[in-house]
Amino acid sequence: MKELPKAYEPGRVESDIYKMWVDGGYFRAEVDGNKKPFSIVIPPPNVTGQLHLGHAFDNTLQDILVRTKRMQGYSALWVPGTDHAGIATQIKVEENLRKEGKTRFDYGREGFVELVWDWKHKYGSRIIEQLKTLGSSCDWSRERFTMDEGCSRAVREVFVSLYEKGLIYKGLRIINWCPSCTTALSDTEVEYSERDSHLWHIRYPLADGSGYLTVATTRPETMLGDTAVAVHPEDERYKHLIGKTVILPLMDREIPIVADEYVDPAFGTGCVKITPCHDPNDFEVAQRHGLDKLLIMDDHAVINKEGGKYAGLYRDEARKAVVADLEKGGCLEKIEGHVHNSGSCYRCGTLVEPMASVQWFVRMEPLAKPAIEVVRDGRMTFVPERFSKTYMNWMENVRDWCISRQLWWGHRIPAWSCSDCGELSVSRTDLNECPKCGSRNLKQDEDVLDTWFSSALWPFSTLGWPDRTPELEYFYPTAVICPGYEIIFFWVARMIVTGLEFMGDVPFRSALIHGMVRDEQGRKMSKSLGNGIDPVELIEAYGADALRLSLVTGVSAGNDMRLRKEKCEASRNFCNKLWNASRFVMMNLHSEQWGLPENLELADQWILTRLMRVIYEATENIDKYELGLAAQKIMDFVWDDFCDWYIELSKSRLQGEDEEARLTAEQILSYVLGQALKLLHPFTPFVTEAIWQALPNEDGVIMTKEWPSVESRLVFDYEEARMERVMELIKAVRTRRAELGVPPSRKAKMIIVTDDEGLFSENEGYIKRLAQASDIEYAALAPESAAKMAQCVTSAATAYIPMDELVDLAAERTRMTKELAAAEKDIAVLTAKLDNPGFVSKAPEKVVAAERERLASLTALAEKLRGGLAAL
Repeated sequence: MKELPKAYEPGRVESDIYKMWVDGGYFRAEVDGNKKPFSIVIPPPNVTGQLHLGHAFDNTLQDILVRTKRMQGYSALWVPGTDHAGIATQIKVEENLRKEGKTRFDYGREGFVELVWDWKHKYGSRIIEQLKTLGSSCDWSRERFTMDEGCSRAVREVFVSLYEKGLIYKGLRIINWCPSCTTALSDTEVEYSERDSHLWHIRYPLADGSGYLTVATTRPETMLGDTAVAVHPEDERYKHLIGKTVILPLMDREIPIVADEYVDPAFGTGCVKITPCHDPNDFEVAQRHGLDKLLIMDDHAVINKEGGKYAGLYRDEARKAVVADLEKGGCLEKIEGHVHNSGSCYRCGTLVEPMASVQWFVRMEPLAKPAIEVVRDGRMTFVPERFSKTYMNWMENVRDWCISRQLWWGHRIPAWSCSDCGELSVSRTDLNECPKCGSRNLKQDEDVLDTWFSSALWPFSTLGWPDRTPELEYFYPTAVICPGYEIIFFWVARMIVTGLEFMGDVPFRSALIHGMVRDEQGRKMSKSLGNGIDPVELIEAYGADALRLSLVTGVSAGNDMRLRKEKCEASRNFCNKLWNASRFVMMNLHSEQWGLPENLELADQWILTRLMRVIYEATENIDKYELGLAAQKIMDFVWDDFCDWYIELSKSRLQGEDEEARLTAEQILSYVLGQALKLLHPFTPFVTEAIWQALPNEDGVIMTKEWPSVESRLVFDYEEARMERVMELIKAVRTRRAELGVPPSRKAKMIIVTDDEGLFSENEGYIKRLAQASDIEYAALAPESAAKMAQCVTSAATAYIPMDELVDLAAERTRMTKELAAAEKDIAVLTAKLDNPGFVSKAPEKVVAAERERLASLTALAEKLRGGLAAL
């Protein structure tokens, strides 16, 4: 038998244990017809990233599930991998180039892409290594990358297939453009927030000189691209003007007045400027009325030549210049305060610019219909269920997905245009000549695909699709996905769409949605607030198991959590408690006879029943994805039932002369500890494995052992209830002694009044040891001197303890009298102080509040002392 060191030091054992798991191939999952499959694909972290608490949270949840299923006999596969993160990675590499005074254009497209690959090979594995320090039991032999050869092949197959079905098209549409990242963004990549802004009321003179229309706008600089003014067809104020024209101020261009039901007569003046290339609604109005479309900004939101004299100004500078000129020309009627809902880039925070652009789109409506049905009929479920409403609302109002990005890093769009005949060809293989005219004068589309396009294929591309591999047939669909609620639209919805379209089945049966990890004040962690917590530092300080417990306990699915370092300390204390309890058990194991004995004492029956109950409840909780609840129940069992009670109850037998009783206690301790370690293993893999390796009667690694199951022969409901009555009495006595300040070393005689003498007499040894009783008598009625005794009342008995055996009554009376006098003196001083209006009105509010709190505390103490004196 190995001896456990006196203290558990995570930093000394975690790396060795993890290496043992990896070297032993214990994370490897195989196609096995004799086992049920269970699979999870990791939400692939950005290759640019490093571990943050969000990663630590969702990977802990996944690891708990996969470790549990592995122990339950499933062939459990957890597929790891990283995302190429198109925008983020390109920005990162370009930042490095700028430090050298260079740009990507100095290298050209191919040279720059080679630089990014070099960067990926050098730094891209950082987050994977950090996931390993967390204990993640991924099958690293199957690690994938969204731009590896297999995933790239899958991406091209999906693109071409959707194009051939008419579900991918290229067209001019309004898209979200980030002037900083200089790329298009999908709707879900835009974060909206309310900002204080203004409404500028601008006069547009009628071309016939008969007056003017006043237009209210939140973006006066875009008027440079106006091609019409719209009014509601039923608006009596403007009906007579429909079909006439106005002169666009500053640009001196004549534009029509059109009628469209899009206009809200109640907003502003009821007249709306139509800027088709810089507003999605205006674009639709222009389409309906055949209006011109003028793009007035370049890729950096700088006014282009269409903006006349304002060309070369950034949009904010252009706004100031336009407003000044409108005011100078008498066209600015007024400016009002207005709260405006603005969108910003999810990546860099820059305000997005709605711009008309030729981009590639996925036609989402036909793909969304089956994706709606699978959630509606229960083939795929959200946990918690409320997120299905979030999903359904988005899917039922889905818009076409802009999938092209103006980047060099990513999956290049497999489309070629012929310079000679104009043919656009999409192909599964690279083209060298035009399929229509045979010309070799071809040019591939410059854009790459949205990163989320390749991520949407992750559940089946990682298993070998488009080939029908054995892994794909066996492990698809996966069991569950564990994303944060913020990427339901980015990722979850799109995986469901592509899974149904290309696999004919959902990509996963459940989506376990988790919340956000916030700081102790409930704030989102961010660089600007400086409140971020590095999980790697927490692991170094407290151990991976402590961090995992801190993240999962007390948390319910879908809800945000607050992480305090005190919680990590409490979790570390639990690991230490488990270590010390295990060390005690092993120090007291002397027999080589293992298994469960036949002659059980009441305490043995109680702990076994409690064990069976926690096995049943925790397993059920895990099956329902109630992981925080399962963790808490297991921890409560280990800390309270096993460590604080059963180990203490067993000490009298372990130290006694009865060999059979000692052997029974050893066997029960060994069995319960082993089962508890198995239950804890998915939550705290390192400390449980370290202890397991030292157990004398166990072999192999704990992660491959069978998950505990309920054995009806070990459930003793009646005996459990009887033992609880004994424990209730012990607790009551200990509580009373603590109230009286009696030291544990002071023993006292006890009289137990009960109608179940047999129960208490049979367990007298436990009562004497844990309730510090020197002698016990039993009676049917309360003793005549009961008034002079401490009384401990429970449901099954009342214990009477002579007060003079507990305390020196005279000395105690003197002490308490002095304490009461001092408290009453302080109460008088504080009361007078707080009754003084001058103090209350002039002193700082915090000082007054502190004094009131002190008075309340002293008043409570005085009442307690009076009660104690009365009892004496």
